[in-house]
Amino acid sequence: MAIAKVAGMGRIAVIGAGMGAMAAAARLAVAGHRVTVYERSETYGGAVRRFERDGFGFDTGPGLLTLPAVYRDLFLKTGKEPLEDRVELVQVDPSSRHVFADGTEVSLPNASRAGVVAALDEALGAGTGQRWGDFLVRAREAWDRTRRPLLEEPLWPNWQVLAEREPYPALVHKKLLRTRRASTLAEIGAWELRDERLAALLDAHALAYGLDPRTAPASAAVLPYMEHAFGTWYVRGGVRELARAVYERCVQRRVEFAFDAEIVRIVEKDGRVAGVELADGTVEDADFTVAGVHPETLRGLTGHPLDAEGDVRPEGAPARVGHHTVLLALRGARDGRAAHRTVVHAPDRGAELDALGSASPEGVTPTVTVLRPDDPALRPDGEHESVVVSAVLPAQPHPAWADLLVEAAATVIPGLRERVLWREVGTPDDRAAGTGGGIAAPSLAAGQGRFLHPANTTRLPGLYRVGGWSHPGGGLAHAGMSGALVAGLIVEGPEFRGSQ
Repeated sequence: MAIAKVAGMGRIAVIGAGMGAMAAAARLAVAGHRVTVYERSETYGGAVRRFERDGFGFDTGPGLLTLPAVYRDLFLKTGKEPLEDRVELVQVDPSSRHVFADGTEVSLPNASRAGVVAALDEALGAGTGQRWGDFLVRAREAWDRTRRPLLEEPLWPNWQVLAEREPYPALVHKKLLRTRRASTLAEIGAWELRDERLAALLDAHALAYGLDPRTAPASAAVLPYMEHAFGTWYVRGGVRELARAVYERCVQRRVEFAFDAEIVRIVEKDGRVAGVELADGTVEDADFTVAGVHPETLRGLTGHPLDAEGDVRPEGAPARVGHHTVLLALRGARDGRAAHRTVVHAPDRGAELDALGSASPEGVTPTVTVLRPDDPALRPDGEHESVVVSAVLPAQPHPAWADLLVEAAATVIPGLRERVLWREVGTPDDRAAGTGGGIAAPSLAAGQGRFLHPANTTRLPGLYRVGGWSHPGGGLAHAGMSGALVAGLIVEGPEFRGSQ
């Protein structure tokens, strides 16, 4: 069935109200389609949630945003009111504070290569900043080589080209008088950065997505590069406000939402999508279905493979890791000098990485991220503070992990234990229900294709995949990009080649 036959009048069922799904819904509604979003929970946003109690508020999913241009583009393409009229975006400066295992500390300025180089040289010793700066130049090469195929275009049918070619450049080894190409992120740290603290800084960007730097391809260098090049941003009121703004834009464009509505089957007729069946037995007709769900969930909705033989790529992130969080309600005013984000690096990086495949945290202290937003909207008054502490650990909950996270936070928040009014512990499945607690990493080139995600199209005509578990992968920005790609494929058809 040609796209043109239903263009402008198509009925579209969207499964899930995550950020990628809502981004697609808004764009499709503007193109003239009748769009209904079916969300099995009571609210929108997917992993972008908020917990509130006693006047305290916490982002329980992502706490910061990179590449805000993705959502600026969404609002530009779906209405006259720009994103900044709906939310207040604030650049976080310093971008992050890092506390390393040997006790040294550094605060990195936001989106300033010269500033980062100077800060590292001062804190870690002469030459360290230049090595990191030179690394960022090479990381930009990897970014330039992969930006379009991995972010702005649908996944190539010959995706194996991306899987086999390492975009991170080779480095000339002066002593050996030959080039040497790193194949993993850990090799970049060992060969090029040559400092345990710089290597830990690099590793932390991979760990945040559940990736082991010892196996993640060197192309993962684009992860710190994106943050450096495009800055780190906070949404005033919490990142949940971004989800609210996208939801409201969908409603303005007449997207319909059905909450507490679980889809149990994708209906097929004559070899293509014909609608969706809800848990109560109701069947809703649809010309297209856009699924923003985990691959295993989607397979269960169709009962058959969705990719051509030989086109299935195993996920690159460890299957059993997830974000564990502790929400802390604190008495006492926030220190005005405190960094918004502090990363407390693990004392033993090797043991931390080995623990990702273990169910026990005994003897292992993870890398811990502490978010302390200076935001009156997230605290009852100026004499209190809300803090989110998180770490990537095996997805299976363990009672000792919350104490490990708080212990690490106490090293960077003076008097923390005496300030705690109460705490709330979050497990990976709380953050991303229905995913088994897993983490969706951004798509990466090389690595034999293990770090690519399934294409937005499927072998079932009319069925599309959107969100972090499909191309171009996980993260707020990538989810928004997936929405743009799916909308383009439906509106323009298979010939759609991405934004120009």
